[in-house]
Amino acid sequence: MNCAKIFVLLPLFLLSSLTAEEWPGWRGPHGDGSSNSSTVPLEWNVQKDTVWKTKIPGVGHASPVVWKERIFLVSAEQENRSRNLLCLDRSSGKILWKKVVLISDFEDIHRFNSRASSTPVTDGKTVYVSFLDGEKMYISAFDFEGNQLWEKRPGIFSSKHGYCSSPVLWKEKIIINGDHDGDAYIVALHKQTGETLWKTERPNKTRSYCTPIIRTIDGRNQLILSGSKSVASYDPDTGEQHWVIDGPTEQFVASLVYNGSYLFMTCGFPAKHMLAIDPTGSGNVTDTHIAWRDTAGASYVPSPVTVGDYFVVVADNGVGSCFVAETGERHWRERLPGKHSASMVTVRGHAVFLSDLGVMSAVEPGPEFVINYQSELGEETYASPVIHNDQWLLRGVDHLYCIGRSQ
Repeated sequence: MNCAKIFVLLPLFLLSSLTAEEWPGWRGPHGDGSSNSSTVPLEWNVQKDTVWKTKIPGVGHASPVVWKERIFLVSAEQENRSRNLLCLDRSSGKILWKKVVLISDFEDIHRFNSRASSTPVTDGKTVYVSFLDGEKMYISAFDFEGNQLWEKRPGIFSSKHGYCSSPVLWKEKIIINGDHDGDAYIVALHKQTGETLWKTERPNKTRSYCTPIIRTIDGRNQLILSGSKSVASYDPDTGEQHWVIDGPTEQFVASLVYNGSYLFMTCGFPAKHMLAIDPTGSGNVTDTHIAWRDTAGASYVPSPVTVGDYFVVVADNGVGSCFVAETGERHWRERLPGKHSASMVTVRGHAVFLSDLGVMSAVEPGPEFVINYQSELGEETYASPVIHNDQWLLRGVDHLYCIGRSQ
């Protein structure tokens, strides 16, 4: 592994919170599902270990985000066509307030999607949410007391599968992927005013739903995502493209991960692919910077993880795979319980899977496939799991659960 590439620059609000390890946005403090918790239980009993359980009004597949004593969660309610932002007390699970963010006719969605699938993001002072308002992307900012600070509609968005673009923060910017079946784009807004700071056209006008990751690699800031029939890197400060790989398929959902040497991408429609990518190139690097590729067991929706020397992925049908990250050698390909929509997390050297059935499986990557720990929620789950203060926050179809040792 090239040690010079290991340094990762995260947004300033994340750097300041790593010791407390807040979970401020999609896939947590590092944007890749990894947690430094040393005591979160890898196995639990929902009857014995549930600290609190809260009924959530409406429907949503977005994950909760957490900052100190506040949990933020979005939902959609069909009765009044509303998209909502909820704030819960972290210690008790009590709903402190619920704000109607938007009232708009419900868009058509894929049968596995919801109208509240975009995970919010917070910088510790403001929480930002993203929904679809008719044919327009809708972004709004709220303070921690539930007061709306601004709202913007930065572009058209059209997709028969609905919407699920989760915003990410970088310095003073909030950045959102606008890949859709039309004039697609990525846009950066000023987080205090919502003013458009840059807007970059995406070339192939094709719907995709990848939430970008941001890394600094060899001194170059990179905003990296798959979609628009490509994998591409942009400067998050300006929106200018660093490099692009053509293909390898049409539509993408899963976010990429980075292990200090390679980026890892998985995609699943209409063709399945997994790529290990050298992120140091410029221009079109399709023929020069793909380190290895595979197809069997690729995921479309669940985002993968890296753990030590391994790359681990679970396909939507529940088949998990473990690869040697450096070479692409496959160690195993095995079935886990049920289908999988949630993205994976990593903690204490384990890759953790959460199935649509609510079954959590923890596997230590390596040559042999062994489920070291397995637990069952008893409720279907489509949202990705959250680790905070050594407890699990798991969103089922009806409830939000806090599971672990009482604080």
